[in-house]
Amino acid sequence: MVEPKSIKEALEHADWITTIHEELAEFDRNEVWTLVPPYLDHPIVGTRWVFRNKLDDVGVNIRNKARLVANGFKQIEGLDYDKTFAPVSHLEAIRIFFAYAAHKGFIVYQLDVKSAFLNGELDTKVRLQ
Repeated sequence: MVEPKSIKEALEHADWITTIHEELAEFDRNEVWTLVPPYLDHPIVGTRWVFRNKLDDVGVNIRNKARLVANGFKQIEGLDYDKTFAPVSHLEAIRIFFAYAAHKGFIVYQLDVKSAFLNGELDTKVRLQ
């Protein structure tokens, strides 16, 4: 299935609608947002949907991914945000973890966390349009 370029295109296919509902259900399940009235003294940060097909080794579509993301390019440093970061693990840290687990005889399980970024705490107000 072709990746839609807009929400309008995605809403024409039942598979993408289901994927959108799953993403919004993650927001509700994790209680990561609260609807508030707009603040006149705060700029609005827009949102958009990003759609991707997850492919296997042969190139066959195994699942659709839909993410609701902020239009960060419209933000102004110092007004809308102060710093940016991406929580990623460095390869060295992963190697140290596995070496320590092997040394201690720990059992290591793999877990795919689909919405870990939703659990961060913000100390500033953000308006989405």
